[in-house]
Amino acid sequence: MDEQWVRGGSPQGWRHGPPWGDRWGEGERAPRWPWRSTVVVTVFVLAGSTFAAHGQQGERVDLDPFARVLLLVAGVLLLWRKRYPVAVVFGTAGAVLVYLGAGYPYGPVLFTVALACFSAIVAGHRWAAWGAMAALWAGDVLMGHWLYAWLPPSGDSAAPWGEQIVVATWVVAVAAVSELFRVRREQWARERAERAEAARRRADEERLRIARELHDVLAHSISVINVQAGVGLALLDSDPEQARTALTTIKDKSKEALGEVRQVLDTLRAPGAAPRAPAPGLDRLPELVEQAASAGLTVDVEGEPPRLAPGTDLAAFRIVQEALTNVVRHSGSRHARVHLAHDAGALRLRVDDDGPATGTDAGGSGNGLAGMRERAAALGGTIEAGPRPDGGFRVLAVLPLTPSADT
Repeated sequence: MDEQWVRGGSPQGWRHGPPWGDRWGEGERAPRWPWRSTVVVTVFVLAGSTFAAHGQQGERVDLDPFARVLLLVAGVLLLWRKRYPVAVVFGTAGAVLVYLGAGYPYGPVLFTVALACFSAIVAGHRWAAWGAMAALWAGDVLMGHWLYAWLPPSGDSAAPWGEQIVVATWVVAVAAVSELFRVRREQWARERAERAEAARRRADEERLRIARELHDVLAHSISVINVQAGVGLALLDSDPEQARTALTTIKDKSKEALGEVRQVLDTLRAPGAAPRAPAPGLDRLPELVEQAASAGLTVDVEGEPPRLAPGTDLAAFRIVQEALTNVVRHSGSRHARVHLAHDAGALRLRVDDDGPATGTDAGGSGNGLAGMRERAAALGGTIEAGPRPDGGFRVLAVLPLTPSADT
C-alpha cells in the first residue's frame, strides 16, 4: 500500500432539453418509424385539400384520382423522413411540383414539403433541404410565368410577382425555423455531453479520493499490526506479558482501522451525507506518534501547526501518517523527526529518518508517494521525497494555507 522507496541511493422529463430533442440522428440506433404523425399529416392533407378545392372551384382543376394519389404519395413519403431525409425532401418536393403543375388546388399539400425540409435540416442535411426548397420555388416560378399557357387550367394567366414573393418568404421561413431548431438541438446535445462528462469526472475524482483515504488508513494500520504481530510471535514463549501487550495493540489498531474504513464507506452508501465523525487532522498528531511508538518507532515533533482548513488539515495528517508508515516498513532507523513550520502563505511539513533502507516490503502496492503527491497537488502544493545527503530519507511537503481555485 505504499511507495517502494529507494533509500541511500439523469431525472426523467426534459433531461436538459425538450423530450423530442434526441429523436433525430443520434446514430446509436435506427430511428423509430413515425407512423402516427405520418397518418395524421396524410389525413390532414387529403381532407384539407378537399376543403380547399371547394374554395377554389372554377379557378383550379378539380381533384381527381390522380390528384389524390399525388397527395397520398406526398404524405406517405414522410414515413421515411428520419431514415432517408434527403430522398424524402426531394420526393415530396417533386410530388408537390407535379400536383401544382397539373393545376390542382393550392392547399395543405405544401405542409408535406415543409415537414420533410424540417426533418432533413435537423438530421444535418442542410444543403439538400435548401436545394429541394429552392427547386420547388424555381419550379413554381417557371410554371407561373412561362409554362402556364401550356398547363391546366386552360385560360390561366401569369401569376403575379407578389404571389411569388410570398412563396419565397414561406420557403425561407420554413428553412430558417428548421435551422433554428437544428442549432438548438445541437446545443442541447452539447450540454448533455458536457454534463455527462462532468458527472464522470466528479465520479472519478470521488473514487480517487476514497481510494486515497482507504490506502492511507489501511497502510498505516496494517503496518502497525504487522510489526506488533511479529513482536507477539517472537515473545509468545519468552515474554507472554509483552506478547499480550502486542496483541492488545493489534486489537485496538484493527478496531480503529475498521472504524475509519466504515466512515469512508458510509459516504458511498449515503452520497452527500455529513460524516459521522470529524476527519482527522494534525490535532491527532500525538495519537499518531503514540501509534508509531507501539510499532517501535520513536518520533520527535517540532513546531506547532497553524489553524488549517479541513481539507488542508486532512491532507497534512495523511502525508505525515504515510511518511511514518514508510519509515516503519522500509527504514532500518527506529527514530524519525517531524518538523512543522509555516508562514503567511504555506505550511511546510518535513519528515526525516536516519536510515538505512531495509529493502523489505510488507505487502505494499507502490501507491504511497503517488497518493501524497495527489493530495498535495489537489491543494496546489508540492511534495519532494528522496535520500538526504547525510544519509536517511526525507519527505518535504509544502501546502498552501489558502486553497487553490481548482479545489
